[in-house]
Amino acid sequence: MKIAVGSDHVGFEMKAIIIEYLKTLGHSPVDFGTHSVESTDYPVYGRKVATEVAGGNFPLGILICGTGVGISIVANKVQGIRSVVCSEPYSAKLSRMHNDTNILAFGARVVGFELAKMIVLEWVNAQFEGEERHQRRVDMITINPKGD
Repeated sequence: MKIAVGSDHVGFEMKAIIIEYLKTLGHSPVDFGTHSVESTDYPVYGRKVATEVAGGNFPLGILICGTGVGISIVANKVQGIRSVVCSEPYSAKLSRMHNDTNILAFGARVVGFELAKMIVLEWVNAQFEGEERHQRRVDMITINPKGD
């Protein structure tokens, strides 16, 4: 699976590790930056990845900043995105199963490399259950451009 990946400077090192890990799982990650540890603005990369996922170019995206919070907020501003911040694998898994999340965010200052890999593994392997109750709830949180 193609997966869009992005981070700010704080998540730069973690992003490289996650990209390599995704490759070992048989996925095809694409790096949308940043490409150094030089200070940068997380909204740039959150928006890039979210736009790619919302546009249908990638089924999933992963974003990393200091806490995962700021970059996830940015992603959730893009219509069609359901981004989740997770610091442990169980919530990551259930976010896909029940909420059909399409972007995972986490913090390089919050989780270590091995925990991040566990979170990613559970999230990418989980599938939306699509049951009536879950689909109904996803429909209720989906932004309708007509406003109704």
